[in-house]
Amino acid sequence: MEQELKHILVVDDDTRLRSLLQRFLRENHFLVSTAKDADEARFMMEQYRFNLLIVDIMMPKESGLEFLAKLRQESAVPVIMLTAMGDVEDRITGLERGADDYVAKPFEPKELLLRIASILKRTPVEKKENQKLDLGLCIFDMQSKELVSKQGNLLHI
Repeated sequence: MEQELKHILVVDDDTRLRSLLQRFLRENHFLVSTAKDADEARFMMEQYRFNLLIVDIMMPKESGLEFLAKLRQESAVPVIMLTAMGDVEDRITGLERGADDYVAKPFEPKELLLRIASILKRTPVEKKENQKLDLGLCIFDMQSKELVSKQGNLLHI
C-alpha cells in the first residue's frame, strides 16, 4: 500500500526562507504549500487539508500568535512556531496559545525534520470517507481518485 505524502503549510513573510523550507521539505518527501501571511494561510486552508503548519510569529498585519489563537478556535491541526523570538517567555507564550512545538531561528534543518516526524507520528489520521472536491464543472472523489462530470460521466481514474 502506497503511503500518502503529508502536506505541510509554511507561513512566513520571508520569501527566501519560505522557498528554502519548501525545497528542503519536498526533498524530504513532503507536499509543501506556502503562504506569505495569515490571510493567505486561511485561504490555503479553505482549499486544502494540511497535516501540519509551520508558522512564523513576526508577520505583517496579523502576527503568527494571533493567527494561531484564531486557528485553535476551529482546528486542531498541528502547528510548529518557527521564529527568531527564542526567549523563554516567547516560547512559553507560543505553547500556551496552542503551538505543538516551538523552534527558534536559526535552526538545524535536521532537527526540524525530527520534530515534524515526532508530531505527525502522534497525530491521528483523518478518515477520508466521502471526501469530494467540487471543482465547478466536475467532482473529484478523493477516496476512489475518480474525476466525474456533474452529469456523472467518468473523466479520469
